[in-house]
Amino acid sequence: MKRNLPALTLLILLPACSLLPRVGPDYQAPIVKAPAAWQTPMPHGGNLAALTDWWRQLDDPLLSTLIDAAQRESASLAQARARIVQARSMAVGAGVAGLPTLDASLAAKRAAFTFGSPTTFQTTRQAGLMANWEIDLFGGIARDQEGAEARLAATQARWHEARVSVAAETANAYLQLRYQERRVAQAEADAASRAETARLTSALGRAGFSAPAQVALATAGAADGASTLAELRAERDRQIKALVALTAFDEADLRRQLASASGRFPRPARFVVDALPAQLLVQRPDVAAAERDLAAASAAIGRAAAARYPRLSLAGSITPLRLNTDGSRMSATTWSIGPTLSMPLFDGGRISANVDAARADYAAAEAAYRQKAREAVSEVEQALVRLDAAAAREASVQQAASDYRTAFLATEASQRAGFATLIDLEVTRRTLLAADANLAAWQQEQVAAWIALYRAVGGGWTRSDTHPDTPIAPQAALAGDAQ
Repeated sequence: MKRNLPALTLLILLPACSLLPRVGPDYQAPIVKAPAAWQTPMPHGGNLAALTDWWRQLDDPLLSTLIDAAQRESASLAQARARIVQARSMAVGAGVAGLPTLDASLAAKRAAFTFGSPTTFQTTRQAGLMANWEIDLFGGIARDQEGAEARLAATQARWHEARVSVAAETANAYLQLRYQERRVAQAEADAASRAETARLTSALGRAGFSAPAQVALATAGAADGASTLAELRAERDRQIKALVALTAFDEADLRRQLASASGRFPRPARFVVDALPAQLLVQRPDVAAAERDLAAASAAIGRAAAARYPRLSLAGSITPLRLNTDGSRMSATTWSIGPTLSMPLFDGGRISANVDAARADYAAAEAAYRQKAREAVSEVEQALVRLDAAAAREASVQQAASDYRTAFLATEASQRAGFATLIDLEVTRRTLLAADANLAAWQQEQVAAWIALYRAVGGGWTRSDTHPDTPIAPQAALAGDAQ
């Protein structure tokens, strides 16, 4: 019993070792100043719950289908998922680093010895168990665990950020395509009108009732309309191919589904923006990821500082040995157990340099976090400005398009009756086309501004979403809800 007293004393004292304070700073998230209020009028209507499954509220099933497909095919989301798996594995490794390890070994060997004659044969069989346990005296291992958990939370938040970004990118590409379809429809109507005008004017010219200059002007206008139409159709087709690249959709199937609602913009669903800008900082996954990066950098300081202090480990082994020499058998068993205490005496300043580097990493991470918070507030402000500008333009844009159409129809009737020239008609036609294009651009901008605001406020993400299992179902990206 007396022989085991030192080992028992050590086991009794080990729990007391864990009561030593951890070296390095105990992390606290820095306070980031945010404006007291938004500087731009906020949209009214809806509620915060409207962010849940927001894309499906735009009353455009094809858009939701395309977003689903884009998220399944997205390389950035696949990389983010892989980084989550990697970070989770590292967190598991860090979590068990403070536990005892146990290794086993088996060995067998056959040897021959010749000292003159005869030859002696020997068979050796050996097994071994080796245990080792590093006692986390000063919290270096615990700091590693803190850092690994923070990095895991950061990668999970970045996955949510990536899926919101992919959804917004797909929606904007789809919106641009619908805008191009609207422009093509307008150009088709205009080209048909110009062609009819050219046909009638040419007939009048052949009968001697229209001057050659008028015939030439009408023919040039028809050619110009056909050229514009061809250009817009090419732009529309390029946009379709860009959407195919995003979603891996079959192009023929996509064209068929697009044709059922050609030129129709999604109708944005309104939602409330929190009145306090500071509240935004807990709604953005990228801000949360930057804050978790900062927490990991803080833990790294403690890990580097722990290298300055003694390290205590407890090791033990047991090794049975069996020998067979020409039929003579012999066995033996060896075992050992005991602590090892080591500490650095001279390293040329390496440990201090590592601590300084960790502190510098922390300073850089803090600057990045504060910058990300400022960018988040700025992006919301910019999206609110876009929405406010779109709302201010609504009445005037619609009124202009309506009045210019009235003026064109009146001029067209006058020209056919001989009270207006073809030049007058072409001038009013171009004015109408510009007004119609401006109206379509305004409608696109209104929806795009809501998409930008949805993305700027984090897409419905909450901090509880930083601890899901490895995300698989891309549809969850539409809601920003927890997995």
